[in-house]
Amino acid sequence: MGAAMRRIHVGNALSAFGLGFTVPYLYVYVAQVRGLGSVTAGLVLAVFAVAALIVLPFAGRAIVGRGPLPVLLVALVTAALGAMSLGLSASAGAVLVSAAALGAGQAVMQPALATMIVDCSTTETRSRAFAMQFFLQNLGLGVGGLIGGHLVDTSSAASFTLLFAIEAAMFLVLVAVMATVRAPRAPRIEEAPGQSAGGSWKQLLGNRAMVQLCVLGFVLFFACYGQFESGLSAYGVEAAGISTSALGTALAANTLMIVVAQFAVLKFVERRKRSRVIASVGLIWAVAWAVAGYAGLGHGSQAMATAAFISTYALFGLGEALLSPTLAPLVADLAPTGLAGQYNSAFALVKQLALAIGPAVGGPLGASLHGPYIVAFLLFSLGITVLAVRLGRQLTDVQNQPSLARSRVVTQGRAPADAVVVAEA
Repeated sequence: MGAAMRRIHVGNALSAFGLGFTVPYLYVYVAQVRGLGSVTAGLVLAVFAVAALIVLPFAGRAIVGRGPLPVLLVALVTAALGAMSLGLSASAGAVLVSAAALGAGQAVMQPALATMIVDCSTTETRSRAFAMQFFLQNLGLGVGGLIGGHLVDTSSAASFTLLFAIEAAMFLVLVAVMATVRAPRAPRIEEAPGQSAGGSWKQLLGNRAMVQLCVLGFVLFFACYGQFESGLSAYGVEAAGISTSALGTALAANTLMIVVAQFAVLKFVERRKRSRVIASVGLIWAVAWAVAGYAGLGHGSQAMATAAFISTYALFGLGEALLSPTLAPLVADLAPTGLAGQYNSAFALVKQLALAIGPAVGGPLGASLHGPYIVAFLLFSLGITVLAVRLGRQLTDVQNQPSLARSRVVTQGRAPADAVVVAEA
C-alpha cells in the first residue's frame, strides 16, 4: 500500500470506530434517555435512511465533477456537526434535524471513500484494498461498540453526550487525516450539455451489467444486512426464544467470522470468477436460513436452538467476507473512466434502499409469521445464486476474473453489446 491508501484505510477505521460508539444505543438514547418515546426513535432511524436516499443521487455527480476528497471533507464536517448536535438535542425537532445531518454525511462518506480507493488502486490490487476496508470497518465498529457500552449510562444524558462528542471528534480527526491524502489525479467529467446529471444517469442505466449488479445488490442487502437488527433478531427472540445476551453473542460471532475469515478467503476469491463467488454466497446464506429455521421451528433443546442461531450469524459473516473483495471492485471495473464516483453512489443508493425496505418487511414477518419468513428469505438467497449466474453472462472475462489480466491469458470470448470500459485509476 502507498501512503495515500494507508491514510484512506486509517480513515475508514476511524469513521467506523466513531459510529460504533453511538449506533447500537441510538434508539435507547432517543426513546428513553431523552424521553421522546418509541415513535420519535423510530422516526430518527427512518430519517437516516431518507437523508441517504435524498443526497446520494447528487453525491455521485459531485464526486465526478469535484473529485472524491472535497466531497468527503464536506460530508465529514456535516456528520460531525450532526453527531454533536444530536448529543445535545432534547426536543424531537432538534433530534430529527441532527439525525438528518448525520445520516446525510454518513451516506456520502461511503461512495467518496470507495472512489478514493479506486483512484489509489489498480484492477490487480483493488480486491485486497476493499477487503482491508471491510475488515477495518467491522473491527472499528466492534471496538467502538464495546468501549461505548462501558461508557454509557441510561440514567445519565451526559454519558450519551460524551459518546456523540467522541463520534464527532473521530470525524474531525478523519478530516485532518484525509486532508493530507495526495491521491493520483483521476480523470474527471466536466459539466457539459452532453454530460448533464440526467445524461450520466441515462448512461448508467444503459449499462446492462451495472443494472443487473444493482438488482443483485438490492437482493443481497435486503436478504442479509436488512434483516440483522430487525427480522432475524425478532425471529430469534419470538420463535427460537433467544435471550438478549445470546443475540449479542450472535452479532459478535458475525463480526468475529469476518475478522478471522476475511484474508483467509481472499486468495480463494482472487482466483475465481466473481459471479461464481457471489453465487456461492447465495448458497451459504440459504444454508444459514435453513439453520435459523431449525433454531426456531425445530424441536431441539434451547441450547441447540441458541447454538444454531449463533451459527446463522457466523454463516452470514462468511458470506460477507466473500463479498467484500468482490462487489465493490466489480462496481469500479464496470464504471467508464472518470465515472467511478457516479457508479459507487448509485450502488450505495441501492444499498440504502434495501436497508430501508428490509427491516420494514422483515420485522413484522420475523416476529409473527415464523415459517413463511424463513422460507421467503431462503428463496431470496437462492435467488442471489441465480442472479449472480445471469450477471456473469454480461461481464467480460477480465471483469469477471481480473486475475486473467495478470496472467495475460485473456480469452477473447463473446462480449456484451454494451460492454463497458474497465476503470483504471
